[in-house]
Amino acid sequence: MGIIAISGRSAGLADRVVILANADDVDSLRIAKHYADKRGVPVANIIALPMPMTETITWREFVLSIWQPLQDELVKQEWIDATPMKLFDDVGRRKIASSGHNMSYLVVCRGVPLKINHDQALFQEVKGLENRQEFKTNRGAVDAELSMMAYGQYNINAFVPNPLFRNEKPSRLLSETIVKVSRLDGPTADDVISLINSTLDAETNGLIGRAYVDVKGPHQQGIRWMELAAEQLKIMNYDPEVHDDPETFPVGVRMDAPAIYLGWYAPDLNGPFALPGFRFAPGAIAIHIHSYSAGTLRSDSKGWCGPLIARGAVATTGAVFEPYLQLMHFPNMILDALAGGLNLGDAAYFSLPVLSWQNVVIGDPLYQPFKRSLNEQWLQRDHLPSRLAPYVTLREMQRLLRAGFTKDAADIARQESKERPSLAVGVALGELLLAGNDKTGAADAIGFAPHLKSVPSNDWSLLRTAGDMLAVCEKPKEALAVYANLLAIKEVPRTLQIEWYRPGIKMANAAGDMSLAIAWEHELTKLLTEVKNKAGRSPPDEASN
Repeated sequence: MGIIAISGRSAGLADRVVILANADDVDSLRIAKHYADKRGVPVANIIALPMPMTETITWREFVLSIWQPLQDELVKQEWIDATPMKLFDDVGRRKIASSGHNMSYLVVCRGVPLKINHDQALFQEVKGLENRQEFKTNRGAVDAELSMMAYGQYNINAFVPNPLFRNEKPSRLLSETIVKVSRLDGPTADDVISLINSTLDAETNGLIGRAYVDVKGPHQQGIRWMELAAEQLKIMNYDPEVHDDPETFPVGVRMDAPAIYLGWYAPDLNGPFALPGFRFAPGAIAIHIHSYSAGTLRSDSKGWCGPLIARGAVATTGAVFEPYLQLMHFPNMILDALAGGLNLGDAAYFSLPVLSWQNVVIGDPLYQPFKRSLNEQWLQRDHLPSRLAPYVTLREMQRLLRAGFTKDAADIARQESKERPSLAVGVALGELLLAGNDKTGAADAIGFAPHLKSVPSNDWSLLRTAGDMLAVCEKPKEALAVYANLLAIKEVPRTLQIEWYRPGIKMANAAGDMSLAIAWEHELTKLLTEVKNKAGRSPPDEASN
């Protein structure tokens, strides 16, 4: 199939994006129009259809309100090159003779239903899977079915292998059989508008921040994915925070400027992500592997996809039901593809083994997080937001350290600290100097830390690191001041207060402040008693809340 010449649609990817919205949902229409305006998608490319207002629908509702009217419109507008027939398949969909499509991506907006329940009346065995009970289902993601709109006849039960999976150079003919679908969705319409705006901001500056990888989980394949991702991040000159314990990232872990997060395996968002005011860096990519991670996108606390978007991430993947690990997006492959220059839409389909299943990708498919190179960011650092510029310095330092230029890394950290002091660069410089046993220099690098009385929750643990470093540098009074400032923050949860009081008491004793040490001992005892009493009243899984 050749590209159809319709009003310049082949000119660029944005010209060939089709946007699907729920005509009965004003927020869905608002999101569609905002995205079209920001990305330069022709308004004529918005297709609004009346649909159910629920996230979960039946197969009959899906066919009647989404699949068939959308396919009819796409054929009518020649986005799909097909001849409609008078025959219908077993699901009730009109049969077409399709030779492919001309869309770059189909963008589904919040308000379009998310998932389809199983319909036993439509069940048919899938050849080769007759003895696999877990695949005797036709429940799935709306987006995963829409990917098949130009594919031709297929069995809606179980899954269809994705011909784009690991295919670095798919033929044009093959690419035009699969519709690449991405969803702009989240707990609120404002979350989605923020996602769109943050995506564009990140493309302007390039993705900036730190990387975090939670390696351990219940299956070796997932562990290997995370290990590979961590290695790739090192090659990309990040210094990833790698968590190698069976539990997820603990609440007190360092989590400042999270631009990349890959992890597993908990049913609902937890740890540092649940801290009050927690935010991802602009343009953040955040993926947590778990069944039902996208079971709903309307909650900012249940599952992972919705909560991640609510906290500022702009790109994630998930499952609406139980997809099974080997049939989910491979996170290491998404990272590799994005690092290689692909946009989110292409990276998502490159890393997904199956279609017509339970997977969704949330974010702008045109997003290219690594459009700006590290060198470009470094040269433009004076023009970056003050909150982000230090993290370009950290990455440049890491590049030098990987090349063996430790002195040069320390020199740029010193220079940047003079021009634009920051906790992140100060701690990095302090760590370098401590490695060379320069306690005086390390203490000077973070000498301003005791004066930071209010920092965002993302920076709490980074500030604590500075306090611990001051203690190592034999600056007990300064270290104590850091802990006093942290413990004075009203929003700090009990778990962190307990974690901080213990070393704080030691620092108070080391600094000779006995009255403060006694006061903190009293507060710690009080907190531990409260936790113990609550544990006695609550089920075991609620004891740590």
